[in-house]
Amino acid sequence: MSEHDDNTYMGICLDLARKAAEAGDVPVGAIVVHDGQIIGTGMNVREQNSDPIGHAEVLALQAAAQHLGHWRVLDSTLYVTLEPCAMCAGALVNARVTRLVYGCTDPKAGAVESLYQIPTDVRLNHRLEVVGGVRASECSELLSNFFRDRRRIKHAEKAKMRRGGRAAEGA
Repeated sequence: MSEHDDNTYMGICLDLARKAAEAGDVPVGAIVVHDGQIIGTGMNVREQNSDPIGHAEVLALQAAAQHLGHWRVLDSTLYVTLEPCAMCAGALVNARVTRLVYGCTDPKAGAVESLYQIPTDVRLNHRLEVVGGVRASECSELLSNFFRDRRRIKHAEKAKMRRGGRAAEGA
């Protein structure tokens, strides 16, 4: 894959991440590319589906495996906007994905570079080629804006509750 392809595919992931944000989920989008074709897509659906494993990477891997008719997603690249967590990094290893390309790092939960290095751990039976930082600033900005807006809404709701509580006390 060329750097141009990586940027293009990450753009598709960013579009999926925006859709996740519109639905109220953390904006993470992922795709699986095999032989130049997108064979799996995913976006976070944890909030929408009350699903603790509703991560973009897991959903993209499941779709890719269904497309290929096998749990091994060999000779494929997974693109994702955020550095995968331990669960997703483990799923990438288990699925035998060849290459991982991610946008921004996740200093609180990243298991590719930040906290752990699961995809390149020599103790595991499979390792992936890893490329990080593709369109990192766009990916990071999308996440920052989402959480900033979420905090602003939460603060506004708390303020409204406090005002409502005082109004009820005065009645």
